[in-house]
Amino acid sequence: MTDQDDPQEPARATPEQMQRIARKLILPHAIFVPTAMAACVWFVLYGLGGEGKKAAAEAQCEASRVVAARVAPLAKGEFAALAVRADPKPMPELTFNAPQGPATLASFKGKTILLNAWATWCVPCREEMPALDRLQGAGGVTVVALNVDTAKKERAKAFLDEIGAKSLGFYQDDDGKSFEALRRTGKVLGLPTTFVVGPDGCEIAALAGPAKWDGAQSAELVKALAASP
Repeated sequence: MTDQDDPQEPARATPEQMQRIARKLILPHAIFVPTAMAACVWFVLYGLGGEGKKAAAEAQCEASRVVAARVAPLAKGEFAALAVRADPKPMPELTFNAPQGPATLASFKGKTILLNAWATWCVPCREEMPALDRLQGAGGVTVVALNVDTAKKERAKAFLDEIGAKSLGFYQDDDGKSFEALRRTGKVLGLPTTFVVGPDGCEIAALAGPAKWDGAQSAELVKALAASP
């Protein structure tokens, strides 16, 4: 009796049959692994994207939320136009030239700032600049008077020298990108516009138009901003 006639030896699969078996066993798992990985990536990028970002923003702005509640009752009289944010959100990324060189809004993390967007062709801007200079000199907040002139930029520095500004630093949006970022998010509709930004980089309030930044109400506002959360 030959080996082929031995009834105890199992039949051997041909190479073609082995390939078909391998495809049935391996292919589903080969498909499953990248599919599962893609699902995990989708969950991280999209499943957590909305709620995750919202939770992160809320955590970042918790201190500013407390300050906003303290500042809200002060939106009256000369500061009636002060729009206090009940739910502060992080300010957009802004880059500009500062006295010490290129800077970003994030460079002021840890400080309460008044970000004032102004231009030399804006008459109300020019009128309130001396008061902002005195506010900066008084301390309590840091005034970042950001010039957004796009033509004859040298006029801005000359104007500050002309009014005898002693305390204001010179900040200029050279390429206009910061002003465009504010405009694109609907934060600036005209000039001047001033933002109250907390030490955590979140917008506490915004004021469209000029204000008496060296008056009694301004001092009360600064006191509320400077108090511990």
